[in-house]
Amino acid sequence: MAAQDEREPLITPALPANRSGYGTVEDARDAMSKFVVNNVAGESGRKLPQYIAGLAASGGALAAGTFLGWTAPTDKPLTVEGEYGFPVSDEQFSWVGSISNLGAALMCFPIGYMMKLIGRKWSMLAMVLPLVLGWLLIIFAENVAMLMVGRFFLGVGGGAFCVAAPTYTAEIAQPSIRGTLGTFFQLMVTVGILFVYAVGAGVDVQVLSIICGVIPLVFGAIFFFMPESPYYFVEKGRYSEAASSLKWLRGAQYDENAEIEDLKQADEKVKAEAIPMLVAFRQKATVRALAISLGLMFFQQLSGINAVIFYNSAIFASANGGKEMSSASIIVGGIQVVATLLASVVVDKVGRRILLLVSDLMMAVSTILLAVYFQLKQDDPAKVDDLSWLAVLAVCLFIAMFSIGYGPVPWLMVGELFANNVKAFASPVAGVFNWLLAFLVTKVFTNLKDAMGEAGVFWLFSGISLLGTVFVFLVVPETKGKSLNDIQRILAGEKLNADEPAGLPEPRDERDERPAQVA
Repeated sequence: MAAQDEREPLITPALPANRSGYGTVEDARDAMSKFVVNNVAGESGRKLPQYIAGLAASGGALAAGTFLGWTAPTDKPLTVEGEYGFPVSDEQFSWVGSISNLGAALMCFPIGYMMKLIGRKWSMLAMVLPLVLGWLLIIFAENVAMLMVGRFFLGVGGGAFCVAAPTYTAEIAQPSIRGTLGTFFQLMVTVGILFVYAVGAGVDVQVLSIICGVIPLVFGAIFFFMPESPYYFVEKGRYSEAASSLKWLRGAQYDENAEIEDLKQADEKVKAEAIPMLVAFRQKATVRALAISLGLMFFQQLSGINAVIFYNSAIFASANGGKEMSSASIIVGGIQVVATLLASVVVDKVGRRILLLVSDLMMAVSTILLAVYFQLKQDDPAKVDDLSWLAVLAVCLFIAMFSIGYGPVPWLMVGELFANNVKAFASPVAGVFNWLLAFLVTKVFTNLKDAMGEAGVFWLFSGISLLGTVFVFLVVPETKGKSLNDIQRILAGEKLNADEPAGLPEPRDERDERPAQVA
């Protein structure tokens, strides 16, 4: 149905007696059935197929989560126990852990061109190859170089999914569930991390890697049966295939003609408004969108998430009388999953700004508590004998707050801030920036700890989180319920009228709100 119809109450339509297509009682009944399916709950079509396709696409995020979490249970077996039969120093392992971020950064731009050339679906299926190759290199590694090359390939595949999967999910989703489906990616990443933590606690590195290598193959087998994005088909002029895709996603009774016409107009508009990169970056809305996106990525990566995850085992061990807890990482991973699941439920209800503000403020509180804990421990270890529970609470609170706000929301907002005619080259810049920051933080964290001390590192992160809270409060606009047109006007400095229905342009262009070519 057209966008205007999506907002109208359910009203019984008149059924002309002698009009073509409504000449019989059966035709009238079919028309009524189609109208009801297209208007129930104020929005057209069925939602379940969209959830199924969104979850299937997020299987790539599960594969990405496994390689992101792989370093935690494999650090000591490789560096201390020599499980693979060749020495791995701490410095070498830091490269093994961080080099995947470079592979991910490398793919942010190429995957966008792949999606336009061969489609979103086949671009994601093609990424099964580097993922499987990466795991094979790790499984049969005979030296550190093979581990590093394998991790690099995993970064290539995982980084591509960070761009392609959110784009695909947003393109197939209707507005009312786009935010929820958009958080599926981060949710499945955390599920993948938890999976590796749990399995890694009971098996050796090679068996863990074999299990992780199977996941991309399972994803490929499932996602093969999902539909291609209808937007891709419209871009290529393959309208009958776009109709079939929409029928799959919205239900057999869905009348897809109006939506396809809207998509045609949107595609023509995007092509007509295409502008050179230098011109785009002279536009106030684009400059501000880029500044907000890079700011969110900066405060996400420098919030202290890597430090907290690095120290969680030591903190849990301290609370356990000095004995290492194999379940520490599993507990942290479980908190990540639950908090991200909660975020997926509330992101379209409470808004992006609220989640970011609460998340960053509470992360600052958590890192202040950890800074005080490590400062006291540094001055006199006996002072913290009875405070281990506070450090554990701070870790759990930090992980929960990160996962409910600053984990998933920056990626979601990047896709909402840029206009369609600049997304192709502006959004990947934010993705590259994020992965490069992740590489930098992962690689230099140990050096930072040696230079500043444990307490100093957490004081630094707490200060950064407080600055991030101020940044969100002063700079980041609310995008919940707003169309791209509304968001661009806000970014350009305009104020929406109080009586103006925010987020309801005429006609509504659903494609404007997808995170095109961005993770």
